[in-house]
Amino acid sequence: QVQLVESGGGLVQAGGSLRLSCAASGDTFDYFTFGWFRQAPGKDREFVASIAWTGGHTFYADSVKGRFTISRGNANTAIVQMNSLKPEDTAVYYCASGPWIVDDDVSVPDRYRYWGQGTQVTVSS
Repeated sequence: QVQLVESGGGLVQAGGSLRLSCAASGDTFDYFTFGWFRQAPGKDREFVASIAWTGGHTFYADSVKGRFTISRGNANTAIVQMNSLKPEDTAVYYCASGPWIVDDDVSVPDRYRYWGQGTQVTVSS
């Protein structure tokens, strides 16, 4: 049973930084992709970034490119470092994971089998 547990959300002023972590358990994840998505009130869930567990290929949404960095931490932890935060980054952030996700599909929520419970990120202006 794969489980994903996010941590690291909170309240920060515009221009500040936050680091989100996703602790994964229940598999070796050798053929998995880990993604971060976010959902603001009244909006659809949107792709933020992804990383392939084997090979480390990363992808980013245009809105966060140059500000956010996704990486693989120790002990099956997916991390997203968020810098230069803007009020429009305010959302619930979700960690997701799934096996055999091709590069063209990393931004598609339905391709991810497992989801965390979400963590709130609020950026004040």
